[in-house]
Amino acid sequence: MVTAKAADAPVPPHPQGLVERTAELIAIPSQSRAESAIADFVDQALVSRPGLDVVRIGDNLVARTQGGRERRIVLAGHLDTVPPAGNQQPRIEGDRLYGLGAADMKGGLAVLLWLAQVVTNPAVDVTWIFYVAEEIAQEHNGLGHLQRECPELLQGDAAILAEPTGAVVEAGCQGTLRLGVNLVGRRAHTARPWAGTNAVHRLAPLLTAVERWQGRQPMLDGCRFREALQAVGVTGGVAGNVVPDAATLVLNHRFAPDRDPDSAVAAIRSLLTPFLGTDDTVELLDVAPGALPHLSQPLLAHLLRLSGSPPRAKLGWTDVSRFASLGIPAANFGPGDPLLAHTPDEWVDREELDTVATVLARLLTGA
Repeated sequence: MVTAKAADAPVPPHPQGLVERTAELIAIPSQSRAESAIADFVDQALVSRPGLDVVRIGDNLVARTQGGRERRIVLAGHLDTVPPAGNQQPRIEGDRLYGLGAADMKGGLAVLLWLAQVVTNPAVDVTWIFYVAEEIAQEHNGLGHLQRECPELLQGDAAILAEPTGAVVEAGCQGTLRLGVNLVGRRAHTARPWAGTNAVHRLAPLLTAVERWQGRQPMLDGCRFREALQAVGVTGGVAGNVVPDAATLVLNHRFAPDRDPDSAVAAIRSLLTPFLGTDDTVELLDVAPGALPHLSQPLLAHLLRLSGSPPRAKLGWTDVSRFASLGIPAANFGPGDPLLAHTPDEWVDREELDTVATVLARLLTGA
């Protein structure tokens, strides 16, 4: 193996043109399942850079250096956005750039592309991954396809996803699951409701229990995780004069990464059990495990030092979970406020773009 000495590493480049590059990316429509145009754009940018092995699988792109370094880091970002909300065209006001995906995550993509083109002699080998369909059902997720079809392309000592974090390291991620709670009643005429059992009314004590539920807040690797449980859907009713004989409540549970999916499901089932009859059922609709922080991993520890800020827990689910399932410690670090993601007024500012680019350039060059 060849290890670049710190003294031999190039001076980290100074970020330039990141707002303009982000605006250029925003102007390319890339709603989930329609990412071909932006994949073509990224493909052309990557193949123009000497020394990168570029592989395209569908509209997913993987570019790798092969410098024989001692360590390899993976930098990844998704190409897709949610549907537009009248914000398709980029708009620059001072140092702030507005537009669809500005924070989630065209700004992060602009940083990754800039790094791929200007950091030509990194102190670690680097894998850049640009993938599709992160914003929709997991069955379509491009990183998931790569994980199943060619996991060797994802291998590295650590991974960083350029998800919007406000230029703060957000470590690991919480797991997520959805449960369908199906309650059974007995039909009757609404003029004589005592002759039946109203399944919709049976939701009331269950919803009260969900509302009063207090989630765990474990501290893991210096990051405070906070579990959550929310009712996200209710169905029921037959007709305006019929006591309903069925009702369904859909619950979403975000669980800390020190729990596996089975124990998370069991914990919620135990909450529901006092309100269920023998004919009621609980159905697991979908589940995705979380990822522990692993901030002691040398590359992630160095990223944290370079960022200059304490880490936060990633309370949402991100694709760091996929890397964790491969045994690769991962974190989220990118420009943009995550609270602005998917909103009509989404924006990113020049300072955060430059900060994230500078930190990652220093990480790659061993500075």
